[in-house]
Amino acid sequence: MKSIITACLILMTTLIFAQPNADEILDRVDKNMSSENRVFESSMTIHGKRNSRTIMSKTYSVGDKKSYTEYLSPAREQGTKMLKLEDQLWIYSPSTDRTIQISGHMLRQSVMGSDLSYEDMMDDRKLQDVYDAKVTGEEEIDGRKTWILELSAKVEDVAYASRKVWIDIERYIPLKEELFAKSGQLLKRSTLSDIQKIEGRWFPSTVVYKDMLKQGDGTEFKITSIKFNQEIPEYIFTKAALKK
Repeated sequence: MKSIITACLILMTTLIFAQPNADEILDRVDKNMSSENRVFESSMTIHGKRNSRTIMSKTYSVGDKKSYTEYLSPAREQGTKMLKLEDQLWIYSPSTDRTIQISGHMLRQSVMGSDLSYEDMMDDRKLQDVYDAKVTGEEEIDGRKTWILELSAKVEDVAYASRKVWIDIERYIPLKEELFAKSGQLLKRSTLSDIQKIEGRWFPSTVVYKDMLKQGDGTEFKITSIKFNQEIPEYIFTKAALKK
């Protein structure tokens, strides 16, 4: 009897320590995904109903408060620029030589016809700052063991009321994510791949987004180069820089 009780205690202890704390998991994910600042170049391939097109851009960002993106190609989008300061967003169009502010319901519109909205590109806050989390299970994705986390919004100014995220157990990177409305309707799904170790952190190079409410095969966002914690001139994050 004594040996049975001891075995049960050992098993219970093992299970307790094997069960991760959701906040600790999110903290480690945020440390991988967030940074003081970053500079990266990327391609965004939009797979529409009839054809696909690729847009190249370069982005400078500081935390979750400031970001500046310039579109490099194709010719139709070249020179278009976006500036985010706190919760405000401006877009400069070279064809009209005008700068307009995107706000309110316009933030939900598609960026360049992609599966990403302006809201998606605006919100770069740490998950821990926005959601409460709980671990609901484990699952294997493409040979990688993951924890399944369910996230519930703890702030009002958030595009998605809840999320379901599959976190790589070893590397603490999301491999899959589902985004839901308050009603529980699935709005978007994303898969993350090409995980690389960059400057001491794991980071996904490719993300495929799928807006579940529109046609097409999704949008593939691929980072072609990235550098963290760079010295970025402050003038970049000004409206005057949009017209330069």
